[in-house]
Amino acid sequence: MEEEIKKIAELREILEERINTLEAELKGLHALLDFVNNVLIERSFKKAGEITKPSKAVQQPTTKKILRTVPLKTASGELLANMIVEEDQIRIVPTPGKDFDINTPPFTAFLIERIFAKMREKDENLMQQGRLMPNEVFSYEIEKEGNIIREIKIRNVDPEREREIRSATRWTLEKMYEKMRGASQR
Repeated sequence: MEEEIKKIAELREILEERINTLEAELKGLHALLDFVNNVLIERSFKKAGEITKPSKAVQQPTTKKILRTVPLKTASGELLANMIVEEDQIRIVPTPGKDFDINTPPFTAFLIERIFAKMREKDENLMQQGRLMPNEVFSYEIEKEGNIIREIKIRNVDPEREREIRSATRWTLEKMYEKMRGASQR
């Protein structure tokens, strides 16, 4: 009996050491992933004119943890935007050179009014019923230069809504891109 307890205690020590080693490795991998994501964001979102002047992204260091970056592409594989999923929000950042105008259909009619507004409306109803706190209600903000979308920030998104937002945004941007390309070829 005493010999068995001794072996179990040794096994426990081995397991604890292994867990500590794996946790340290995982921590290092997360740090490396954060670094890679930040480099990708910095390098892929600078226009030629922004290289010589400091951009907003450089002036405001990000402390939010990036969980993943999802490329939003056309059916033919052309990158339209990146959906950056952070701890407390989703940011959709169009690819440099893709100047999406908020007035190009179906941005407002579909993405804003049918998708985002409905999500917000549903959450506001839940808040009225006392099932959601005001700071848990779906919200979004569109950063623009003139009418050109620079970034869409979305807060209070669950995984199901994240999938819907990804799909709806990709479809919307692809339709907008087709209209932009059609207009430029005339």
